[in-house]
Amino acid sequence: MSEQLRILVVMAHPDDVDFWAAGTVATWVQAGAAVTYALVTGGDAGGFDPVAPRDTLADQRRQEQRRAAARLGVTDIRFFEGFLDGEVKAEAALIREICRVIRQVRPHRVLAQSPTRAWHDIRLSHPDHLAVGEAVAQAVYPFARNPFAFPELAAAGLAAFEVRELWLQGDPAPNHTVDVTAVWEQREAALMEHVSQHPDPAHARARLRQEAAAVAAAAGLPAGRYAEDFRVIPIPE
Repeated sequence: MSEQLRILVVMAHPDDVDFWAAGTVATWVQAGAAVTYALVTGGDAGGFDPVAPRDTLADQRRQEQRRAAARLGVTDIRFFEGFLDGEVKAEAALIREICRVIRQVRPHRVLAQSPTRAWHDIRLSHPDHLAVGEAVAQAVYPFARNPFAFPELAAAGLAAFEVRELWLQGDPAPNHTVDVTAVWEQREAALMEHVSQHPDPAHARARLRQEAAAVAAAAGLPAGRYAEDFRVIPIPE
């Protein structure tokens, strides 16, 4: 029997994976992969309602993320503590926490945000996205695999681990496309669970369909298909 594929998704905010990769996650889960989410911030600087209480928004957004993940079949969700929405930096504290979860989950594949600014769609390049993407890249190589990096992790029983693939969402030079047409209803439903982020849900659905159709067309898929694209980077042994 082949080993179950383990995948770790590391994102800056609740909803980040659901805007750009929920369909791909759904296909992974349907194929039998074990998917874990790690969210760096609670997203308390997001939203659109000026009177929404800021002191409870992070809790609300975490609950929205749990419901969105459940739509895709993901139940293992981990929320980091101590990192503020809008203030994330690719510093040692964050890299260590990403290494910690990599060594816990021991994923074959990691999905994260691209650390490369995407001028074609600036929404992809929120400063927190770029910082998390850079921190993940550094965690994947070299720190998570280096037994001498962050010795406190080894002392806690978390041995070094080598990730085999890094997938980047929102990268300006994608090289891999996933057809998500068959899971579109799940994919759309997951995004709609983020109620605090959608002042106009109908517009969000329409934009999502338009963008996914454009990705499919660019990849040469037939009309009526929806797709998501990524930069996939194999990690040498």
